[in-house]
Amino acid sequence: MEAPEKFSNSKEVIAYLAERFPHCFSTQGEARPLKIGIFQELAARLEDEERVSKTLLRSTLRHYTNSWRYLHSIKEGAYRVDLDGNQDAQIEKEHADHAQVQLEESKAKAAEKRKARQPREGEKPRPARRPPPKASGDKRREDTHKGTKPKSDRPMKTPPAKLSDGDLQSGTRVTVKLGKAPMPAVITEVAKDGIHVQLDSGMVVKVNSDALRLASSKR
Repeated sequence: MEAPEKFSNSKEVIAYLAERFPHCFSTQGEARPLKIGIFQELAARLEDEERVSKTLLRSTLRHYTNSWRYLHSIKEGAYRVDLDGNQDAQIEKEHADHAQVQLEESKAKAAEKRKARQPREGEKPRPARRPPPKASGDKRREDTHKGTKPKSDRPMKTPPAKLSDGDLQSGTRVTVKLGKAPMPAVITEVAKDGIHVQLDSGMVVKVNSDALRLASSKR
């Protein structure tokens, strides 16, 4: 049969003591003042308890009796109890005064720690650190990873050629810019006052040569 797993900290031991000796120890509510010399009684009663070492038991008692809840219970005239909850000796004034001093000092230390953790008055909290900007090389690799090529790698489109004097004749396919996008058309007449072109829609308009470009050879 495997040995039971030993307790690893004071919190586990206190929970065990409160379950084993409920009239003496507790984990919440008002604590009961412990009988002087109760460690020896505990060591004797727990001699066969393999989960609790004497070293851990001693540190657990120290932790329990230094808690605010326990120090608050040490008042002059109150009765101490043994492991079974039976009344023992009354608490003397000297012990009560000493417990009160311990309680006040412990609370003062806790307040100092809380104050130290808070930002000083007028001191602005430090802003969160922003990650450094990515280098251009990282951006290029990121764009490539996303499937988009950097602008510099994209092929440049050759702009449509302007019309030469030989192109200014009827039947030449051109594009004419009447709005934002150029529209395909055919030169129908070259006159002194302008060039007449017919759009694919059938409409004929008169423009100057600067508004015309040679249509793509694919057309």
